[in-house]
Amino acid sequence: MLPVAASSLSASHAEAELIEACRRGNPRAQKRLFDWLSPMALGVCLRYLRQPEEAEEAMLLGFVKMFRALEQYRHDGSFRGWVRRIMINEALGLIRRRQPLHLDIDDYAPEVAPIAAAAESDLAAADLLALLAALPAGYRTVFNLYAIEGYSHAEIAELLGISEGTSKSQLSKARALLQRQLQALQFTSTSSYSESYAA
Repeated sequence: MLPVAASSLSASHAEAELIEACRRGNPRAQKRLFDWLSPMALGVCLRYLRQPEEAEEAMLLGFVKMFRALEQYRHDGSFRGWVRRIMINEALGLIRRRQPLHLDIDDYAPEVAPIAAAAESDLAAADLLALLAALPAGYRTVFNLYAIEGYSHAEIAELLGISEGTSKSQLSKARALLQRQLQALQFTSTSSYSESYAA
């Protein structure tokens, strides 16, 4: 048990040293930090933006903001979590600048049955990202913030400037649309499977 604690302590110490070197403007440290965090940061941005070029732009702008704001990070929470928030905010900002969110104001849509476990387990991560990318911007944004990032409806409402009811409605509609898309995928794969054995 001691080696695990020691390695965890040394990893957090190494992270703190890397952050401090970046604060001093060390370009090699900044490159190391970018290389370490960019896969996570790009993944976050890709969940919000349809085009890979837009996601990369948001990520790069997010890193610029992160490096400028390093003095504000106080080591009182996860550094990766802090960077993740910056990337989410940058992706949302890019969405607002390029394509204003069209959020329906209507009340809650009826709840949808949970997604079938079989469809979930057969779905590759790339397929799920493609399904998320196909959602309308408002649905996709609320779904990502709630289901993936763990924001509450109150936090989403404040972040996006909408009501909690609108956030809940958008989430419900996103789930319904995703469920229909997953059922269509499951039907397509079942049909292909049946056709291959019917021949």
